[in-house]
Amino acid sequence: MSSPKRRIETDVMKQEFFVRFKGPEETPFQGGLWKIHVELPDQYPYKSPSIGFVNRIFHPNIDELSGSVCLDVINQTWSPMYEMVNIFEVFLPQLLRYPNPTDPLNGEAAALMMREPKSYEAKVKEYVSKYASREAAEDAGEDSDDDDEMSSVGSFDSGDDDEPAGNMDEI
Repeated sequence: MSSPKRRIETDVMKQEFFVRFKGPEETPFQGGLWKIHVELPDQYPYKSPSIGFVNRIFHPNIDELSGSVCLDVINQTWSPMYEMVNIFEVFLPQLLRYPNPTDPLNGEAAALMMREPKSYEAKVKEYVSKYASREAAEDAGEDSDDDDEMSSVGSFDSGDDDEPAGNMDEI
């Protein structure tokens, strides 16, 4: 009998939420606003949170389609002493300020950054204006938010005929 109860407790402990993140000043990301999906693992704070950009960004260490972040820095240097604020005030701004093109998740961004830095900067700014406005950040992932909340509960509201139950977007 304790197994379903334990399952419910672990589901409740798994936390996920969104954070608004502004591009660092004096970088090509300045003026951009991103919606960041944060998921805290069961072992948090002993294990680092998982973070991903919901609206698109052009960066060597961020996967353009999934938004997942290659943050070895967070994973390798993470300590239970850190707080969530460190990610958004230190780690992410540092990553955007000092990309690592030798360990890319976005090969196109890495190659462009190394071969044509001016073109890389121009493309970053183009993405900021296209995908990282306040409206874009607020709208990012809106289609899937309701589905994600419902899927975590594991049931669908049968009275809602607007969306088919099988059409869920994964973040």
